[in-house]
Amino acid sequence: MKYLPLAARVCLCLIFLKAGISHIIGYSSTVEMMSNKGLPIPNILLIFTIVFQILGGLSLLLGYKVKIGSILLILFLIPATFAFHSPATDINGFLINICFIGG
Repeated sequence: MKYLPLAARVCLCLIFLKAGISHIIGYSSTVEMMSNKGLPIPNILLIFTIVFQILGGLSLLLGYKVKIGSILLILFLIPATFAFHSPATDINGFLINICFIGG
């Protein structure tokens, strides 16, 4: 039982670390996709997205400043959920992100 919080943090952080790394690798295509969604200043928003995902994910993985890392991930997830996963058109993506926020 004492390793359960660690296992939960590792499972939760993997999606954020993978997404942050994928955004770095596909930076220009992600900026283009964000522009197509009508988001303002996509370059700056993407930089913040990458920083929040990587720092938040590492925080969860390492167990260091987990509350701050969790806040970074929530600050990323709330607007991302509404910008990319409308409950009217993508209820599964919307609910998955709500679950992440709860986690």
